[in-house]
Amino acid sequence: MRALAPESRFEGARLMRTILAVLVAAVAGFAHAAESARANELVGIYRELVETDTMQPQGDTTAAARAMAKHLLDAGFDAADVQVIEPYPRRGNLVARLRGTGEARPLLLLAHLDVVPARKEDWSGGLDPTKLTERDGYFYGRGSLDDKAMGAIFVANLARMKREGFRPRRDIILALTADEEAGGHNGVDWLIEHRRELIDAEVALNEGGGGTWRDGVPFMHGVQVSEKMYQSYLLEATSAGGHSSLPGRENAIYDLARALEGVAGLEFPPHFTDATRRYFSAIGATEVGALVPAIAAVARGTPSPVQLIEVSTVPRFNAQLRTTCVATRVEGGHADNALPARARATVNCRLLPGEDPAFVHAQLQKAAGERVTVKAMGEAHPSLPADLDAPAMKTIERVSQSMWPGVPVVPLMIAGATDGAPLRNAGIAVYGVSGIFLEHGENRMHGRDERVPVKSFFEGAQFLDRLARELAQGR
Repeated sequence: MRALAPESRFEGARLMRTILAVLVAAVAGFAHAAESARANELVGIYRELVETDTMQPQGDTTAAARAMAKHLLDAGFDAADVQVIEPYPRRGNLVARLRGTGEARPLLLLAHLDVVPARKEDWSGGLDPTKLTERDGYFYGRGSLDDKAMGAIFVANLARMKREGFRPRRDIILALTADEEAGGHNGVDWLIEHRRELIDAEVALNEGGGGTWRDGVPFMHGVQVSEKMYQSYLLEATSAGGHSSLPGRENAIYDLARALEGVAGLEFPPHFTDATRRYFSAIGATEVGALVPAIAAVARGTPSPVQLIEVSTVPRFNAQLRTTCVATRVEGGHADNALPARARATVNCRLLPGEDPAFVHAQLQKAAGERVTVKAMGEAHPSLPADLDAPAMKTIERVSQSMWPGVPVVPLMIAGATDGAPLRNAGIAVYGVSGIFLEHGENRMHGRDERVPVKSFFEGAQFLDRLARELAQGR
């Protein structure tokens, strides 16, 4: 065979480089187009969910559940694996299942469909809480953070998994539920009681956690592993009443006012749990300023009285250390010209896991005094924390580090309430984690101009996709 001239070999090599460059560009173009299509699909689902009215109390979660079910059916889910369950009118829940091999117990992805009320006149800059608005690098809208971001992400990610033919070792169950914000017809409670088999799982991902930025730079990724118990108490004072022109020493409003002063001064003892110490240890590594030594002492579980007071002056730290109670509503009297025969106040308490509700009741009664009665409104349901050293927690840490190297994963006990508590009580390990980062000090949940950074929303979608796939494979 005759050898090619040097010029011919040079031209051939140049041609091959050109072809490779074209192929690389084409592949990159296809990848970009595919990523753009996935982003558009996700935002479309997000928009539809935010703009479906599920505000308490008039909203319709059934309509939202049906809309999300359609996206899964369009992606190829079998109709038998996508159920809209409506135990009460306009209080529907969606339960869907991506079938795996069944080698391990399922993974549950949980988000709630209902949101708290919002009025357009209360929002700024012409924003409409019933619409998803992208402005200045943020998505605005009621539920854009709590909790329709995670709901939309779960639906889009599962639809993508189905189209790709992803078949993990675990089934992946999606539950989008009603009435988390109000509790009147709570979807999780109903499913546990009536259709436990639909949502039974070994581990679940839920709201309650999230990341924190400082000037746009991630510095902490929180994972909710436990939550306080919600318990309200009714304080009531009574007196004989009478004409306001002849006041005596007895007055139900004054008695109630003195009782509330006593409650205001009530402070419950601190508790240093494993989760609390790990939280303050991680916080101490990221905080700056005069509180750092006191935080370090709390992390060791050995703060001095002065250090404990210093840390407790910060509400978010104080809520991690002890049970808290605060007056939230008050009413009294029946006429401007009559002495009050009755005065009442609601005191809302958030009990630490393991705190005895009877102890809290007794402390409130002692603080309120003998002239005011204290009655529990409903019953607190204690919830044990998730295992901080379980394989699922290790997976969360590993996936988080792959996306945000060096950013610590911090266990949290949230002061609020989520649907994680009843699931934990049902034997399902629940971890609240989203991968959605907010700027330090900003949290507009339930408030005006609720929003999520656009960049953070897409990063959260990527994180939850990776995490769900890893957990579903039993890793």
